[in-house]
Amino acid sequence: MIEGIILAIGAGLMLGLYALPEKFTKDFKFENTWGLFFMLTMFLVPIVASITLINDFSNVFAAVPTDVLFKMAGASVLWGIGVMMWGKAINHIGLSLGFSLFIGTVILVGSILPFLVDDLPPQNTFLTILAGLAVVLIGVLFNAKAGLTREKDEEKTNSNEGKGSMVTGILIAVVGGLLATGFSYANAVGRPFIHEACQAAGNPEWVTAVGVMFPIFISGGIVMAAYFAWQLSAKKAWGDFKTPNFSKNFMLILVMAIFHYAASALFAFAAFKLGEIGNTVGYAIFNTACVATAIVSGIVTGEWLKASAKAKNYLYLSLACMIVGIIIIAVGNGIS
Repeated sequence: MIEGIILAIGAGLMLGLYALPEKFTKDFKFENTWGLFFMLTMFLVPIVASITLINDFSNVFAAVPTDVLFKMAGASVLWGIGVMMWGKAINHIGLSLGFSLFIGTVILVGSILPFLVDDLPPQNTFLTILAGLAVVLIGVLFNAKAGLTREKDEEKTNSNEGKGSMVTGILIAVVGGLLATGFSYANAVGRPFIHEACQAAGNPEWVTAVGVMFPIFISGGIVMAAYFAWQLSAKKAWGDFKTPNFSKNFMLILVMAIFHYAASALFAFAAFKLGEIGNTVGYAIFNTACVATAIVSGIVTGEWLKASAKAKNYLYLSLACMIVGIIIIAVGNGIS
């Protein structure tokens, strides 16, 4: 169990940091940065990783029932839409708050979804996990309060020029989080079958995580590619790729793509290591660790520099609640 928890926390750290290089790109519009990011993380990185790391790649997926792959694909499309909205929310309300609200919603809903696929755990385990999720919910509410308080602080100093509405950003983050729970469902539905196929082909246990990510990322990537192709055309942003900073931007975005993919794959392996209710416990730990990392990175990069002490206190309370909640969830896993 300890190994699974450590892996889930490590995956969360990686996901919490993946968007940080975006702050250092130059001459790219929002559509250029995130359009290139999704092309790399949804297609290039998973295709190269899967073909390189999965022994007998084609036969592994031929052995997975077609209906399972369709379920994974449908849920992954919803996840793809949710992740696009996540990027938009970050543009409206900043890295730390965008991560917090989006992933807070993902934790609350996505941690319950695997129970629709797997059997419910014993009552004491189930109630303990629900209690932990409730504490995380309190943390999410404190995050929303922190963001709204910060917006008022920034209005006083006229430092919020160029940003979208805080309320709009919060709504985008929450709705995106609900859709993005398709990732949790797709992992729960597909992992047992892909694991069996990978093992039959002589792959190490950890390769299952790479296998699970392949249909999820490719399916989710299709809708993202279509959306950003439309956005780049509508805003006449294709020409912005022709910049002296393209090489630097490409490398920064490639780092984002690798971190994003690797974090997701590492979570899938952590969920396996955590046992029968690993999908729920691992998902909660993974995403909460991501939120904590994003909050700290947002503070370090100056997002909350001009916020009042009141706003920062709400932020710290939210972080504390999420950490306590995840400890309770881990205890629930230990009881099982």
